[in-house]
Amino acid sequence: MVTTVACVLAGGTGTRLYPASRRDRPKQFLALDGERSLLRETVDRVAFADETVVLTGSEHADAVREHAPDAAVFVEPEAKDTGPALAYAARRAREAFGECALLCVPADHHVDGEFAAVARHATAVAVETDGLVTMGVEPTRPATGYGYVEPGEFRERAGGEYAAADAPDEPAGGEYAPVAAFREKPDRETAEQLVDLGCLWNAGVFAWTPTAFLRECEGTPLEPLADDALDLESAFDAAPAVSVDYAVLERTDDAYVVPADFAWDDLGSWDAIARILDTDDAGNAVLATGSDGDAGGPASAPTLVDTTNSVVATDDTHVAVVDCEGVVVAAFDDRVLVLPRESSQRVRDVVSDLRDRDLF
Repeated sequence: MVTTVACVLAGGTGTRLYPASRRDRPKQFLALDGERSLLRETVDRVAFADETVVLTGSEHADAVREHAPDAAVFVEPEAKDTGPALAYAARRAREAFGECALLCVPADHHVDGEFAAVARHATAVAVETDGLVTMGVEPTRPATGYGYVEPGEFRERAGGEYAAADAPDEPAGGEYAPVAAFREKPDRETAEQLVDLGCLWNAGVFAWTPTAFLRECEGTPLEPLADDALDLESAFDAAPAVSVDYAVLERTDDAYVVPADFAWDDLGSWDAIARILDTDDAGNAVLATGSDGDAGGPASAPTLVDTTNSVVATDDTHVAVVDCEGVVVAAFDDRVLVLPRESSQRVRDVVSDLRDRDLF
């Protein structure tokens, strides 16, 4: 049996959820359902794994331990995007658990459905093919904020020696396909074409063995981290900041996709948050939280007058919105953000300016 290790990625700051998410309060610690933080939800989602680790930065390690006390914590030396982070996690996991099936899960996703069954299938495919596996979600719209996976011909997994240590009787089989191509975030017209072609959203949930992933890092910008002759700290320091998609996945010939039949969303923008919240009769999504980041502060419930299809989020500050359509209004601490809902991705521009002024 192969040990399954769930690695929860919790090192980001969630720039597109500014001002709720800031440098000292990343979005993974926000509780959008009124009870559990996004990090806690994710750790609970991967409870089927034999081991769970959370990968984060030193500035957030203590908060991670509070939100996920039963998980081990891997502290990466610095934030360098997903490529170095996942290579670092692969080496740390192999040191701690030996050769294993590594399931890499971001801490800021919304999942509604049978995640565990798909994840077990993905890890089984990773072990049996010795390749890199991603989960592909059936698109519900031509989204421009997500990457896409173009699958090759689907085949049936026959099953093999793999079984998770806690699920030795897990049924064998299941569909998967080699990846024909990864498609970066498209414009609207291209997104419509990709959906028509049968492409899947790249959910950014990956499965592989540490050895397979590090092998595929060879000859890429992440090669220092694939060199066991280099100590891990020196190897990490030598690697550039680069996404795993660009550094590895778009270069490898050993990538596979498994179809995910659960509802999924990357909670990376205010528009995405609106999709998981209940809406009123006018199509408005409201998130009212307390100052500690937990949802459900009645005193801060906003007042909406003749306002439709909007997203209003606030902590302890009362917000009133009058005669607006399709806007985002987010007020947290001493910061207020207002923009058209369709421009939710442009919050990055605001954060870029604030970082230049050391105000994020």
